[in-house]
Amino acid sequence: MKIEHVGVAVASLDAAKSFYEALGLECGGEEEVTEQKVRVAFFPLGESRLELLESTDPEGPVGKFVAKRGPGLHHLCVEVPDVAKALETLKARGFALVDEVPRTGAGGRRVAFVHPKSTGGVLLELAEKP
Repeated sequence: MKIEHVGVAVASLDAAKSFYEALGLECGGEEEVTEQKVRVAFFPLGESRLELLESTDPEGPVGKFVAKRGPGLHHLCVEVPDVAKALETLKARGFALVDEVPRTGAGGRRVAFVHPKSTGGVLLELAEKP
């Protein structure tokens, strides 16, 4: 297991990319995840990556987050061997889940989110390699 990525909600993907590129990081690609209503830019960073998230819809999860809290740290993603099994284990132990079953996320990964009330205030994403 490892930290797969850190998700940062941004108001403008282009402006945020410009900042991280000025630091010397190279954008490893962009993708739109229509189910989550976001455009995503990826920046490899060691064994992990930074994931910048710009909402494509003010009513999407990231759009609501930015409207309520402003841009900033959105979630932490941990790579697990089997997302469905991790969800079963967490649910059996009484942890609150955002997703009861995995869904497809950026890069074709199977993903699911764990509610911040069960993780000490951090929205946690679980991801499995495609």
